[in-house]
Amino acid sequence: MDLLLILTYAAICIVIFKVFKIPLTKWTVPTAVLGGVVLIGALILLMNYNHPYSRFAREYFVTIPITPAVKGLVTRVEVQPNTPVKQGDVLFRIDPIPFEAVVKRKRAALVAAELEVPQLAAALESAKANVERVNADKDRNKSAYERYESGHRKGGANSPFTALELDNKRQLYLASEAQLTAARSEELRMRLAYESNIDGVNTKVAGLQGDLASALYDLEQTIVRAPADGIVTQMALRPGAMAVPLPLRPVMSFIPDEQRYFAGAFWQNSLLRLKEGDEAEIILDAAPGKVFKGKVAKVLPAMAEGEIQMGGVLASSSRLFQNGRVVVLIDIDDDAIRKEFPAGVSGQVAIYTEHFHHVAVMRKVLLRMQGWLNYLFFDGH
Repeated sequence: MDLLLILTYAAICIVIFKVFKIPLTKWTVPTAVLGGVVLIGALILLMNYNHPYSRFAREYFVTIPITPAVKGLVTRVEVQPNTPVKQGDVLFRIDPIPFEAVVKRKRAALVAAELEVPQLAAALESAKANVERVNADKDRNKSAYERYESGHRKGGANSPFTALELDNKRQLYLASEAQLTAARSEELRMRLAYESNIDGVNTKVAGLQGDLASALYDLEQTIVRAPADGIVTQMALRPGAMAVPLPLRPVMSFIPDEQRYFAGAFWQNSLLRLKEGDEAEIILDAAPGKVFKGKVAKVLPAMAEGEIQMGGVLASSSRLFQNGRVVVLIDIDDDAIRKEFPAGVSGQVAIYTEHFHHVAVMRKVLLRMQGWLNYLFFDGH
């Protein structure tokens, strides 16, 4: 753009010298050159300071890497590349047979566990009845032992109960007490098994319900759907490919249908004048002669050149030599860029602040002249 301004001044000087037939002397030529240096230099300083311009600008858009949640063989690809789809539309399908088999196994295990719950209740009642039976046996053996022990003590040498019989009754009583302890332990074990619940559901049943829910989720993930409205482009996925849930190996890229911003890289001293809401104009390499209007949406609050992350390697001082540019997002008023051109087109952008409006007119003229040059110069020039 500076070259355009110099060429314009040179053309004006040539016309003036030709029309007014000014002789080329050691006074007229240096005067024209010196005047041009002063005039153009002042105009360039005023424009660059008050109405910054960047030839590094591009439309940026977000892509969503589509990575399946489960591993499997792709059986069908239903999405058509470069064709708009709605959120929830099927993109592709993974062979569901292995996942259906897992669901059947989990469902069968759950049914078996649910049938075990009334069995546990019956076992608990049986354990309670066994405790009552053993307790009754213990009381009977205790009574018999006490009767033998009392008769043996009172009868002395003439007791009808021998010491051996008394010892047998005592052993029966002690054995019945041990059986009662074991029966009570069994009752406690059955009670704990039956009353082991979470949110009113048996713990084993609840665990199998979770396993079944996980298996059903995996089965549902065999149908991969569009995460939003948008399109898929440059798709190479075909039936027979193995889809693997690895974040570093997505199977396709999805472009959501959402607002896209045009970003320009400006010198850091442009921040002295830039603010959100300033008027902006954009020219595209793909649209010679067209100017698109917009506004400054956001001056990004961070620059990548100053980023640092934790790690085991020391940061080199060479990073301090990098002089990055400020990224400014431009919200384009006209939706034509989005409708007529592919996402990611590049161009140039100028921002007009509230200072020195008359200089902004010249910046607009130069921007349009730069846009006309796009008829002559193409990518890779």
